[in-house]
Amino acid sequence: MNVFLSLALALAFVLAACAPAAGSAVTYPTETINIMAPASPGGGWDGTARAMQPVIASVTGQTVQVYNVSGAGGTVGLAQFVSEAKGNPHELMVGGLVMVGAIQTNKSPVNLTQVTPIALLTAEAEAIVVPADSKYETLQQLVDDFKADPTAISWGGGSAGGTDHILVGLIAKEVGVDPDKINYIAHSGGGEAVAAILSGAVTAGVSGLSEFTDQVEAGTMRLLAVSSEERLAGVDAPTIKEAGVNVALMNWRAVFGAPDLTTEQRDAVVAVIEKMHDSPEWQQALETNGWSDFFKSGDEFDAFLTAEITRIEGVLRDIGLIE
Repeated sequence: MNVFLSLALALAFVLAACAPAAGSAVTYPTETINIMAPASPGGGWDGTARAMQPVIASVTGQTVQVYNVSGAGGTVGLAQFVSEAKGNPHELMVGGLVMVGAIQTNKSPVNLTQVTPIALLTAEAEAIVVPADSKYETLQQLVDDFKADPTAISWGGGSAGGTDHILVGLIAKEVGVDPDKINYIAHSGGGEAVAAILSGAVTAGVSGLSEFTDQVEAGTMRLLAVSSEERLAGVDAPTIKEAGVNVALMNWRAVFGAPDLTTEQRDAVVAVIEKMHDSPEWQQALETNGWSDFFKSGDEFDAFLTAEITRIEGVLRDIGLIE
């Protein structure tokens, strides 16, 4: 009996030693990584995803693919991601402040509590531009006309309730314009907004600074102001505050993992994104695109996101975009 007991105990010991320990690391990645940009090509999320693509490929040795799913401030893509990516650490999605607002203004049936926060990546100032042949030489001139006849000024930007819309709402509130009179024309991606601005279909454009850089440098757009607290190095434009309107706003972008990841899977994805962030290639991408490094990962980003959702809900209510 003792012999059998000893053999059983020995077998149990061997099996326990071979079994993966609770909380042990997982091997990742083991296959192609897919990154969803939940907007049309040409916008900030698309640019972020495509900047991530070669760097993640470099630090992991795996193929990385980017695809676009546009609509409703990213909530169409979010719904697809929540439905189709469950439990798969090789599926990632770029999102940010725009999506936080769009979820609330569109009364989306899905929200960011249903995905896995991985890392906050960048923060970028918003820019206000006009076509190069516009009569507006300064933001103050544009604001003066906006105050005199709000509906006569059309603002072209990203999705309703997103960062661009929020910025216009904050400006309206600060200068005494009824938010209900804002003539804001939403576009599903930065490329569409740029086309509307260049064609004169809107009076002024609002988006992330990097989305207008090429047009400003080419002389087809005029940069009136940026939304940072202080002037930006290498940018020939005042802040909105300098232009006489006491408003500042930074647009952040982040990467999310699939729903229902285990703690071990989440930590493995976070580790890859941290390697990406620390690489010279990513630091060069930040500089090239004019993005501020705003990195927070794992639990730190999770806490930031929770606070930001609450903050943006208050702002949207304050400027009349939600009840």
